[in-house]
Amino acid sequence: MDVVTLILGAGAAGMMCAAHAGPGTLLIDHAKNPGEKIRISGGGRCNFTNLHAGPENFLSANPHFCKSALTRYTQWDFLDLVARHGITWHEKTLGQLFCDGKSPQIIAMLRDELTAAGADLWLQTSVAGVEHDGNGFRIALDREGQRVSVRARNLVLATGGKSIPAMGATGLAYDIARKFGHDVTDTRPALVPLTFSDKRFAPLSGTSAPGRAACNGTAFDEAILFTHRGLSGPAILQISSYWREGDEIVLDLDPAGTLFDTLRDQRQREGRRNLTTELARHLPARLVEHLAPELGLTGNLADQSDARLTEITGALRNWHLKPTGSEGYRTAEVTLGGIDTAGLSSKTMMSSHVPGLYIIGEAVDVTGWLGGYNFQWAWSSGWAAGHAIRTG
Repeated sequence: MDVVTLILGAGAAGMMCAAHAGPGTLLIDHAKNPGEKIRISGGGRCNFTNLHAGPENFLSANPHFCKSALTRYTQWDFLDLVARHGITWHEKTLGQLFCDGKSPQIIAMLRDELTAAGADLWLQTSVAGVEHDGNGFRIALDREGQRVSVRARNLVLATGGKSIPAMGATGLAYDIARKFGHDVTDTRPALVPLTFSDKRFAPLSGTSAPGRAACNGTAFDEAILFTHRGLSGPAILQISSYWREGDEIVLDLDPAGTLFDTLRDQRQREGRRNLTTELARHLPARLVEHLAPELGLTGNLADQSDARLTEITGALRNWHLKPTGSEGYRTAEVTLGGIDTAGLSSKTMMSSHVPGLYIIGEAVDVTGWLGGYNFQWAWSSGWAAGHAIRTG
């Protein structure tokens, strides 16, 4: 069987690429349904992009690599596509855009687009082997109990990274890329909860508070969630991409810096109020109770000098913690690292080693922040490769 383009992986990037690659495109996936990460994203409403998406929101060994694709296919371009399909949406926080309805709307939109472009979609199809004979690619596929041999002028790797193996994630793209001379940077779970071996926060499981999480010169202000295993919530997921084993993180439970003045003012008005009772007006009561022994939170407000209030609020703003690990790929939203961008064209996403080989999406060493950024990279890189194939 001959095709012009074979795309491995019917996720966000693969479907986007198939919608733009032109006639003679075959998209395959081992799963029963396409776009499983889209389906589960955003609590089933799909956080499909971010109003503020730009190169500064991505991590990579080459921070400049993502600029070309992101500026040529932007969040506004994707919003135009969503509008054409009548999908309504809303901004939640910090520029995060979600469907008013359910995430399958985005999957259906992409399926309609790739079908309209003349692409075929084969599901429950796995890769048994990939070769290049000097003229094109030879790919062995297993489908419905049969071995199918496919010849393709172009091969697109869109199988993602290692995150959420329960959904079938593997390192297939890395293996194929290495086979054709590409380097793969160190990979690790990202946008992932952090864990503590002593389960110190188990009594606080389910408690959340707004705050700031900082590590290695970067900080994020969002919710912090205490769990049975450790820490989660948006601020922690964000900072996990910058954390490494052995590093400390620093939590600031008063990122606005107003707590000292508030406590001092309240001391003048209601000095007989219990210190922990007053703190529980500004922080979750269970968290105050947990911190009370460590910070020596005793007595009434009237008993606290300015120096003591400075000490207490300083501790709450500078809480040093050393996680022992993370929950790993099992719950990580994305994979940090991937196929080295040094071997790819930032404009077309094509390999500099093998003409006709394209690598897109999460498989590449480009990792976005939490909040729709990784989907935008999927749309932008998928479009860049598809556009290059169609016009090349």
